[in-house]
Parts: sequence; structure tokens; C-alpha cells
Amino acid sequence: MKLLSVIVPCYNEEENVVDFYNEFIKNEPFLNKREMDFEIIYINDGSKDNTIAEIKKLHERDERVHMVSFSRNFGKEAGLYAGLEHAKGDYVVAMDVDLQDPPSLLPEMFSYIDKGYDSVATRRVTRKGEPPIRSFFARCFYKLMNVISKTEIVDGARDYRLMTRQMVDAILSMKEYNRFTKGIYGWVGFETYWLEYENIERVKGETKWSFWKLLLYSIEGIMAFSTVPLSIAAVVGLLFCVIAFAAMIFIVVRAMIWGDPVAGWPSTACIITLVAGVQLFCIGIIGQYLAKTYMEVKDRPIYIVKEKF
Repeated sequence: MKLLSVIVPCYNEEENVVDFYNEFIKNEPFLNKREMDFEIIYINDGSKDNTIAEIKKLHERDERVHMVSFSRNFGKEAGLYAGLEHAKGDYVVAMDVDLQDPPSLLPEMFSYIDKGYDSVATRRVTRKGEPPIRSFFARCFYKLMNVISKTEIVDGARDYRLMTRQMVDAILSMKEYNRFTKGIYGWVGFETYWLEYENIERVKGETKWSFWKLLLYSIEGIMAFSTVPLSIAAVVGLLFCVIAFAAMIFIVVRAMIWGDPVAGWPSTACIITLVAGVQLFCIGIIGQYLAKTYMEVKDRPIYIVKEKF
């Protein structure tokens, strides 16, 4: 009998733990027809509410419900990786507990696995319910990533993805500390079918992703899968060298012809400030890459488990 592992990261989601289970369990007749059992692995990412208590209640009702609880909040990327490491299934699916990833899509997803695909990924065709500014910057991010990176990242891609064991093992072989799972999915390759669906708003609670957190997450993605910013820093530096050399020639020629070498000190001060700002910007880009390298070299664990069952 084959096994399906369901990975469900949770952070302060006491309101949604049971609702997710009740919604997913509707797939049990379908899984029985396929002679497939399942396990649900809730990843408690340092929740401060009653998320753990709700998961334990479910475990008492159904032994197929498991939990991996972190010692603190390590972030969703760590939660996904922990879920993949603890998943024992022949197939693995990652889903959000807030039901924005509808479990009802599983039968259709398996139909494409049966056709030979290694994974079935989901993407939203609309961003209904999202603030317009967030939607605008999200689209800009995906366009930018596909320009500066060789790894394809589909606009509207969700973490909701059904994968074969072979693909899961490939992802687990990438043990980098600074993780950007959407990029990792694309980097490992394998044949993927993209399943489109209308955006579904969160049933209960509020999203933990603020605009600032999403911005930092997008920077993580850029740093993880592109070195173009480093090239930009080098090109900008070279460009300013050319401009400075041309300016020196202009000043010398002007002094020889008009004899006015010291006029315009305010504009000179502005130029110096601009150049200093560009230098700091380029150093900042290099510093970000050095910081990522520093964290990788430390070889710290991606997460620490406090409790599991």
C-alpha cells in the first residue's frame, strides 16, 4: 500500500488546524480507491498560541496525524524542509493550513502524476483579496527573477505541490541554509505540470506575511538564484569611472579655454555625495552575498526540533 505524506507548516494557526484536517479527510474515499494511506505532518514553527494543543487533540483521534515542533520560529522555509525530511510517503504534498491551498484539488493532481509527471504544482491565476500594491510588486518580482536568473519561477506559484519520492529526495540533497523553495523546485528540474486555480481567501485568522517580510523574502530569492546584482555593482562602478575620466578631461579643457577651474562647488558636492551613495549601494550588494556565505559556512542546522510524534 502506497503512502501520501501531507506537509502542513503552522505558525499561530490554532483556528485552522482542525478545519484543515476535516477538509483534507474528504479525500479519504479517493485515496482508498487508489489503495493509498496518508499521514499528515503538522510543522509547528514556534507557535505561541494553542496550535500544539489542537494538533495533539487530532493525534488522539487519528494516529495518522503527526507533529514536528520547533524550539522557536525558524520560518516557513525551514518548516517545508523539516516536513520533507520527516515525510515517509511515496508521494509528498505541501499545503498551507489556512485552506488557501484547496485539498479538493488532490484527485486532479494525481491524475497528472498518473500521466507521468514528477510533480504537479499550483499557481493562482488571480490575486483576488490581495492589496493592489502587494500584487503589483509580486508580479514585478517574478518578472525580475525570470530575467536575472536561469531558474524558472512561475508567476503566482504556490507552495502547494504534489511530488514523487524521487523529486523529494533531490530537494533534500540541497542542504543550503538560506533556502528559497520556489527556486529550488525549479532548479532540481523534473517534469512539472502547472495546475491553475482561482485565488481562495484565507478562511480564518490573518496572514503572517507582511509587505516587509515579503520584500525580505524576495531579496532572499534573488540572492539565492542569481549573481546578476554583483555584476550590476561592477558595471555601475565601471560606468562611474568612465564618467569621472570624461569629467576630468572636460574640466582640463574648460580651464585651458576659459580659465575658470574652481566654479561650481555646490554641484561638485552633490556629485561627491551621489558617487558615495553609489559606492555604499554596491558595497551593500556585496555585503549581502558575503552575509549569505557567512551563514552557509557556519553550517548551523536549518531547524531544531523540540518535540515530535
